[in-house]
Amino acid sequence: MASIRRTLSPAFHGRSTQNGAAGFSSSPSNKLLHKHFPSSASSTLLNLVCRRGWRRSFCRCLFFFLLGLLFGITPFGQMDTDIRPKDFASPDLRPPHVHLQSDDPIFSYVALGVNTQLEQHNEVTDSIEPLKQLIVVTPTYNRGFQVYFLNRLGQVLRLVKPPLVWIVVEEKTVSLETAQILRKTGVMYRHVVSTRNSSDVKDRGVHQRNAALEHIERHKLDGIVFFADDDNVYTLELFESLRTISRFGTWPVAMLEQSKNKAIVEGPVCNASRVIGWHTNEKSKRLRRFHVDMSGFAFSSTILWDPKRWGRPFSNPIRQLDTVKEGFQETTFIEQVVEDESQMEGIPPGCSKVMNWHLHLDTGNVVYPKGWLLEKNLEVILPIK
Repeated sequence: MASIRRTLSPAFHGRSTQNGAAGFSSSPSNKLLHKHFPSSASSTLLNLVCRRGWRRSFCRCLFFFLLGLLFGITPFGQMDTDIRPKDFASPDLRPPHVHLQSDDPIFSYVALGVNTQLEQHNEVTDSIEPLKQLIVVTPTYNRGFQVYFLNRLGQVLRLVKPPLVWIVVEEKTVSLETAQILRKTGVMYRHVVSTRNSSDVKDRGVHQRNAALEHIERHKLDGIVFFADDDNVYTLELFESLRTISRFGTWPVAMLEQSKNKAIVEGPVCNASRVIGWHTNEKSKRLRRFHVDMSGFAFSSTILWDPKRWGRPFSNPIRQLDTVKEGFQETTFIEQVVEDESQMEGIPPGCSKVMNWHLHLDTGNVVYPKGWLLEKNLEVILPIK
């Protein structure tokens, strides 16, 4: 069989050279790609790029990029181009002010409730007055039961609410025994000495109280003065009631007679806080103006050093008298403080309660060791079996 060989035309050779592999291998750029990539990989990459139309895709991307840039820079509203220095000031970090409207029921109720509580608190604070200072005067001397008496009275005073000052008066000199007792009580005290020498027990107590009155007047101590002998018995209620006194207060005192076989009550008869009479059972004392025991009254200390405040016509010092008979020191002293019962206050209201007792305990003959220390041991020692 005869074979037919077809010869390609020159035009076909030229097209294959431009678009085919032969044209790809002969251009300068093809030579650069052949240098870095294998011939098979480079021809495949170029065929994909040429077939997919990368130029059309690039033009589309460029078009949309320019379109978006145009929309981004185009102003669609008014722009404030006036730049002022205040625009660069630091921001205000304070919290915004809140305006509470009166027509808001919730906030109005809270505001009124808080204001009411504050007003009530201020009223209570204003109504609370500081407690009056109590000035308790106690004459004492060294004897067998002194430790017992001072410790008992000191423990009662320790329970009283402050302010309180305890003026303890001794004769001639300060004893170590008394000073040691006072330091252990825990009560604020002043240890005073009476320089007057007296052999009589009556005069000794008068001089010691006068020394305390002089101390109060010199230092102008402000408070309620109360003469509390160390051998009496007192209730805590009595000291709390003393703070209600404005000028002069009095109350009934239960006393044990010297014979120890009878108890009597001496003091005021009251209608509420007004003194209308006196209790007394001793005929020898009916001549007294005021029937009061020494521990049955108290008075304001300003009467001693501020006579103008109370309208006193004279400014002589108020002192107890040692020239009168025993049992009349109380009434002669009270006559210097008040004019009559209208200037007195009965405590408690009605004067129906006894709050202290005068026992008249005689302990003068009881022997006690000096300094309350035993220098020698007991004579009899019993061994433990």
